[in-house]
Amino acid sequence: MGRWRPDARERLQRAAFELISERGFAATTVPEITARAGLTTRTFFRHFADKREVLFAEDAGVAAIVTELMARVPASAAPLAVVRESLRLMADTYFEERKEVLRQRRELVRCDEGLRERELRKRAAVSDAIREGFLARGLDATRATLLAETCVTLLGVSMAEWLDDDDRYLRDIVRDTFETLRAELGADGSGESNG
Repeated sequence: MGRWRPDARERLQRAAFELISERGFAATTVPEITARAGLTTRTFFRHFADKREVLFAEDAGVAAIVTELMARVPASAAPLAVVRESLRLMADTYFEERKEVLRQRRELVRCDEGLRERELRKRAAVSDAIREGFLARGLDATRATLLAETCVTLLGVSMAEWLDDDDRYLRDIVRDTFETLRAELGADGSGESNG
């Protein structure tokens, strides 16, 4: 096995993605991942708690990122403006450069029930962070929860479209998805179109 190199984490992730794609998540072992990466299991556990974390390690700080991005939006902004601007910032700063990795991970997650469950827990953590952000802005619990769930749904719908589209930026899809929701709800919130 080779000595420590600064790209060990990326090599381990690449090897894990390849093996999981070939064999499935359950059939892939940590020793196989490390062998493919040309590293030791000790190196693996220096970077990841287990093989599931190879797929989700980059998301560990998403809740903190959400909190930070919401704090960047002026306190005077209306709640829906906070949703729109936070999603735009997240698209630009967190997702855009990771498109290919996220596409690969989506395919791997689709094939394993345990990974789908892990993805749902991540979604819930992001929703909780957004809810806390709105509570800190003075919104009541019902509004904060509704906006948090709406924000996570908007992001999920936008991401699914973005990962299937080679020509558009996530920020543009987020904007269009947001406007579609707004049009469906109507300016007065009745759900009836104004036109």
